[in-house]
Amino acid sequence: MRKGCFSTMCVLCTVVATVSVATLIGIWIFQLLPSIDPPAVLWDSYRLPTALLPDTYHVSLWPRLRPSPAGIYVFTGNSTVVFRCVRETDLILIHSYKLNLTAEPTLTALSGTPAPIIHSTWMQDTTQYLVMQLNSKLTAGESYVLRTEFVGKLGNDLEGFYRTAYKEGGVIRTVVASKMHPIHTRKTFPCFDEPAMKAVFHITLHHDRGTVALSNSMEIRDKVDTVVDGTPVTITRFKPTEYMSPYLLSMFVSDYTNVQSREDTLQVRVWAPPGAVSQGLCACALSLTGRLLHLLQDYYNVTYPLPKLDQVTLPDVHYGGTENWGLITYREKRLFYEPRISSNRDKQSTATLIAHDLGHMWFGNLVTLSWWNEVWLSEGLALYMSYLSADYTEPNWNLKDLIVLNDIHRVFAVDALASSHPLSSKEEDIMKPEQISELFDTISYSKGAPVLRMLSGFLTEPVFVGGLRTYLQTFAYKNTVVSDLWDHLQRAVDANGTVRLPRPVREIMDRWVLQMGFPLVTINTRTGVVTQQHFLLEPDAAVETPSEFNYEWIVPITWMKSGMEQKPDWLLQRSEIHSDMKTVGDEWVMLNVNLTGYYRVNYDSENWERILEQLRTDHQVIPEMNRAQIVDDAFNLARAGIIPVALALNTTVFLSKETSYIPWESALMNLDSFYHTFDQTDVCGNMKKYFKKQATPLFEHFKAITPGWMRVPAGHTDQFDRLNAFRVGCTAEVDACLNLTVSWFSQWMEEPAQNPVDPNLRSTVYCSAIAAGGAKEWEFAWRMFQNTSVATEAERLMSALACTRDTQRLESFLSFTLNPVKIRKHEATSVIVQVARNKAGRALAWNFVRQNWKYIFTEYGAGSFSFAELIHGVTQAFSTQDQLDQLRRFKEDHSDIGFGPAAWALELAMEKTKANVKWVTESQPEVKEWLSAAAGRA
Repeated sequence: MRKGCFSTMCVLCTVVATVSVATLIGIWIFQLLPSIDPPAVLWDSYRLPTALLPDTYHVSLWPRLRPSPAGIYVFTGNSTVVFRCVRETDLILIHSYKLNLTAEPTLTALSGTPAPIIHSTWMQDTTQYLVMQLNSKLTAGESYVLRTEFVGKLGNDLEGFYRTAYKEGGVIRTVVASKMHPIHTRKTFPCFDEPAMKAVFHITLHHDRGTVALSNSMEIRDKVDTVVDGTPVTITRFKPTEYMSPYLLSMFVSDYTNVQSREDTLQVRVWAPPGAVSQGLCACALSLTGRLLHLLQDYYNVTYPLPKLDQVTLPDVHYGGTENWGLITYREKRLFYEPRISSNRDKQSTATLIAHDLGHMWFGNLVTLSWWNEVWLSEGLALYMSYLSADYTEPNWNLKDLIVLNDIHRVFAVDALASSHPLSSKEEDIMKPEQISELFDTISYSKGAPVLRMLSGFLTEPVFVGGLRTYLQTFAYKNTVVSDLWDHLQRAVDANGTVRLPRPVREIMDRWVLQMGFPLVTINTRTGVVTQQHFLLEPDAAVETPSEFNYEWIVPITWMKSGMEQKPDWLLQRSEIHSDMKTVGDEWVMLNVNLTGYYRVNYDSENWERILEQLRTDHQVIPEMNRAQIVDDAFNLARAGIIPVALALNTTVFLSKETSYIPWESALMNLDSFYHTFDQTDVCGNMKKYFKKQATPLFEHFKAITPGWMRVPAGHTDQFDRLNAFRVGCTAEVDACLNLTVSWFSQWMEEPAQNPVDPNLRSTVYCSAIAAGGAKEWEFAWRMFQNTSVATEAERLMSALACTRDTQRLESFLSFTLNPVKIRKHEATSVIVQVARNKAGRALAWNFVRQNWKYIFTEYGAGSFSFAELIHGVTQAFSTQDQLDQLRRFKEDHSDIGFGPAAWALELAMEKTKANVKWVTESQPEVKEWLSAAAGRA
């Protein structure tokens, strides 16, 4: 192999200008770096010392697309990093993990003066460093050049520089991709792998002839075809990147083709396998990208700073997408859209995913958080903006409202546990790789976005946007901490002059981000007394995380009285009197209008009854999102023992008249959970009867307005409504629904090339038909799953295969997850969780995870399995003491292996199961009585 494309002298000449430009920004970074007490030896610390700061990298990599004689895929490379010494030191620490050096590192001074000699070199695997001890100290203010040569494994673990494959025309083709986020750049080349260690990257890729190479920047046009070590290759060089964090680096090699457009001076391309491009599966993504880019640039008033944006579909990506600057990679099922096969939800998923990752081009890439302890701000802003920007792009979809179902209700279930955690952690508490990985959880994403939505609500959107804009303009190409944003939002408030806050922005928001959980706001409408308390599903649980604010919040209150919205208010203390919230006669009060606040609400019993009466007589007087809120709040308050469970069940009575999507979806989420929690008790039969009674009118409504179930409603959420009507009809075992699914599936089996099922209904039809069928239906679905070229259709079929009641087939299906030829690694978690959602497969899935934990954890790696999602998915319906004991034994039995990012999820699972056990034990008689009466009325 050649030693590389750049000689040391070329590097020295190239980087002088870059070093001078980067100096001022480097000083800024140095000021932000933490002053943490050093350990006895620096290489035992998980944080880099602050003596050295990188300026420029020149990296050359050659991934081998064919295995070695030993059957191992590798990549070789060399890296030259120019760094500045800001404090004298005789030690160089640079991140390097699972790389083998093929030559001794060399060190030279950029000024040409003699550099210290590297006395000894070794790998410190625990802290993932390449350690170089020098014979004398580096000079403060001097810049140095460190060159390394190395070889690494080109694995299929979906981390760092990795390989994957797709199949087209019966041929399996290898693809090379990268996932550096959050700390995997060190697996690709030695680097200062921390977000505040920004630098400029010059990338060169050697790749097989006939393939294309991509990176963050535009390729330089003088590609070279040559022969290296007897192998014909193409060498592609890329222009220098912007000044950026190492985790944003992205590289890709394949035989893909693309569709492209030009947005002003910006080149936008979507890359995919040739067959997918020719079928037009990328056209929707390309169109959405152009519109979203224009919107985001206008919204932030900051131009997208790169000359190109490449988006690449991959068969294997752990997350839906990655935020790499200028080269985003997506899981193909999330980007492809084919109108004849893809559902309306698929198109929404594509729009919001692209919007999320494009949002990161500003928040995360242009302006980067200094350390991972505040990653929620980057992820929360991107998620919140994904709703706003996708809603602007598709204004008739009402996407902004869906944050209530997709995120607020979802994260409430986690944040109400004593083992939750604050949005912002202490920097010193987030050091180890597994601690960093654990932060990319439901709290960071799904709590971050609603909290920012609440902030935007009480600031008003113009003020919120104004603060975001000055924040981005001030800190472009720099690193920040969360308080920097609070400062800019405060300046926007002060400049506006009309927004009145009871406290400064920082003082309000610190209570929401520095302490875990959220408040339960309770109003007594007889007295006007409004109180707040930390809401916990298990109120007696010991909260181990202390709070300097004693779990008290500054709460923005929106409210209405008997359908008339009132002037917003604030709850500043644990208990206050708000006289205007008192009621007279039949008046009712409802707090948190349209769920703008991140809190739950409880009322005195009389006000609850008046709200229920309003729902029974004319439910549409109450806003749609609040009808969803009433059900969700009530069931969770009942689980916590704060209100009777009968009251929670009473909030579902109005559903027989409800036809709107958001209230029904909220109810279904709660009723599904309720059903699974109590399905091992003697109330199961009456639960089914009641559910069928409430669901049948919805089924009949959509049956009437969409004759034959084939007419698609015009409204976006109306289409979801139609799907829900069909789903609840089949779940409730409405004969007309079950007969339709079996009939349609049989027609498809007779003519596999002519699928008669509307794409929007396929997930329910497939599942219901396979559950009702036998071996013939299952085998047909398996064949179609293997043969389909459309990722979203494969996902629907894969989920439906888990619906069979045949336990032997379920066991076989679970075993397929350990064979990546049958089930791709990144889909394994989904299969196991889907089996666990099937009552017939719940115990099977749990046993499978317990028996195979060591193999899953050690062989597949966190990049393939979402361990936290896996633990949550297989335990979400646990509600018996025996299941709680099994969880505890599971923790003990595998303590030697560990749980990695799933450690916190396991604690949550045990706490939630404990709460479920208590709830079932205490409320079962009341549930039995209520359901018996409801079944009698049916």
